[in-house]
Amino acid sequence: MPSDAASPFRAIRAIDYTVIFVRDLAAMRRFYEDVLGFALLRELSPRWLEYRVGGNTLALAVPGLTRDDRPVPAGSAALQLAFRVGIPDVDRCAEALTRQGIPLVAPPTDQPFGHRTLFFRDPDGNLLEIFAEI
Repeated sequence: MPSDAASPFRAIRAIDYTVIFVRDLAAMRRFYEDVLGFALLRELSPRWLEYRVGGNTLALAVPGLTRDDRPVPAGSAALQLAFRVGIPDVDRCAEALTRQGIPLVAPPTDQPFGHRTLFFRDPDGNLLEIFAEI
């Protein structure tokens, strides 16, 4: 295991946004906007809505990062955490995960929406992301 000083994960400074995978996006949107009064920050697609909550972003999304992702089962929690780092740290984190035997869901990839992303899961199966704005 790498020493703390050598770990690329020391570059993580904050949780950037939280994603709730939803079963009924229209109902969730009504709840967050009408009941809680959150102002819509942006709608990136018909499957992704974002709200500013303090210094963080809360996103509502329909599952489907990969074709194997199934709808969220009733009665289960759904969570994705995204950690922002510098551009070179995305690849360094991927290398560190691979060295430790952690399977990658998706390797470092430049996305058309301006992020370099890396996806993997925690032991409970929650989706975790390391990303950099490019």
